[in-house]
Amino acid sequence: MLDFYAQSIRPILAFYVLPILIPFIVAYLVHILSEQIARRLIPIGRLARHRQTKAQRQARRQTLLSLVSALITSVAFLVAFLAALAPIVGLDSLIWMVGLFGAGIGFSAKPFIGDVMTGMMFILEADFDVGEKIEISGIEGVVEEINLRTTQLRGDEGEVYIIPNGEIRAVRNFSRGRFTPIRVKIRVPSTRLKRAVGLLEDMGAVAVQDLPNLLEPWRVIAEDATMSDTTELTLISQAKFGTGAELRPRLLAYVQDHLQEAGILESDAQPASPHAT
Repeated sequence: MLDFYAQSIRPILAFYVLPILIPFIVAYLVHILSEQIARRLIPIGRLARHRQTKAQRQARRQTLLSLVSALITSVAFLVAFLAALAPIVGLDSLIWMVGLFGAGIGFSAKPFIGDVMTGMMFILEADFDVGEKIEISGIEGVVEEINLRTTQLRGDEGEVYIIPNGEIRAVRNFSRGRFTPIRVKIRVPSTRLKRAVGLLEDMGAVAVQDLPNLLEPWRVIAEDATMSDTTELTLISQAKFGTGAELRPRLLAYVQDHLQEAGILESDAQPASPHAT
């Protein structure tokens, strides 16, 4: 009796169970080794930009490694699925099923595919990296995670924004650039406006030498054309990238001291607060 059952089960195992199990077992082994395979196949380290900080390069390498590992795992299980179906259905039927299944998935998962493709582009082109402060669709925050489908931002108040990659059209990156724009507003008596404008224009060329982080002489403009007892003037210039917040109060004190020395401001007068854009 046992021999009968053994002879009956052996063909089922040989022709049905094993051809289905073996491809998935191999795919699972590939999944376990996918990270090691990705490290050997692709020089992940070369894809990280040298101008990035050590932490940024490490985060980018890990993101790229996860991407390649996920692709290897997906391909392995797709091949295993096709190999498992091959003994059950004919080649023609398998091709027809794969085509129909692919068309259906492509149509129904179009937003998901768009998110994934855009995510791959962001990861490879490095338009922004983990740790950088950016703005997407009016949302400002520090990038905490970039994956194939979404980008995660941490807002100024601690809130988390999860943005689908397919919805990202324009990115404003605050962490990259050659300079930081700087605007400082000064309020002077209208009766001394002409002297103040001339002094400020002459002062701009000297300030570049006195303030090392100032890149160019400022321009003097009046954003408000209304005349009153005082007139508000705006100084527009450029600071070395990342030094704008530190330079604004120094520039404000520098201008105040010179205007007081020239008698344009009284000693107890206070300029307007600095304003940044």
